[in-house]
Amino acid sequence: MKDKIRDALEYYRELGFEELPFRALPATRRPASAAGQKVADSVAKPAPDAIPSPSTEPSVLVGVSGKAEALKALRDEIGSCTRCKLSRGRTNIVFGEGSPEAEIMFIGEAPGREEDAQGRPFVGEAGQHLTRLIEKLGFRRETVYIANVCKCRPPGNRDPEPEEMSTCFPFLSGQVRIIAPKIIISLGKIATYRLMQPSAPISKFSIKKVRGHWFEYRDIPVMPTTHPAYWLRDPKDKFIVIKEAQEAVARLRMLKGEE
Repeated sequence: MKDKIRDALEYYRELGFEELPFRALPATRRPASAAGQKVADSVAKPAPDAIPSPSTEPSVLVGVSGKAEALKALRDEIGSCTRCKLSRGRTNIVFGEGSPEAEIMFIGEAPGREEDAQGRPFVGEAGQHLTRLIEKLGFRRETVYIANVCKCRPPGNRDPEPEEMSTCFPFLSGQVRIIAPKIIISLGKIATYRLMQPSAPISKFSIKKVRGHWFEYRDIPVMPTTHPAYWLRDPKDKFIVIKEAQEAVARLRMLKGEE
């Protein structure tokens, strides 16, 4: 009986529940992997231009059952968000899309013009390249999950500012907690930096130096690579991206015991 209760509590914790109508058992902490420990050792006091960490994460409604319902509750909590200045110029909030049961999650930085217009992530020209990559890996868009660090388009497609990312990141973190993918592929410098949270300031951070090297976020293996927009500027880069993405799929199969 105790094992069943513990399993149930762990299940709801993975769905993102902060509260239940009774006291939850303490979470069992898994041993840190070498990659996770390496990242943890690199975290120090924030640098002057580092992205501030949020102090709280969104709550998920008690009584919600299933990942799809939990994601809907999270989206409802965002509402017609005015938490930061990006809300002033947006057309649509771009929450994210895909399967709540996705084993692979792709994370970018922020919506662009087409994404803002349609309210969907990665649907512009760069998004078409991402879709082709997903299909080349043997998946479909509807079987993975795609989201961004920021849910609103920055003016002129500029990089999101630290405060904007800090304000919005808890919602992405909530999505990761609910979906609990087996693998994350981070797309570009900003998404990778925000997930990795290194001690170096973002101005010193280079995606080219960390791409292809595993790290962990919430004990989930993360494969960093370049952003699809970069593939448009440097078509040769897509071959490196394919190799990195295929390595991510190989690790997924290993985690599932298929290799």
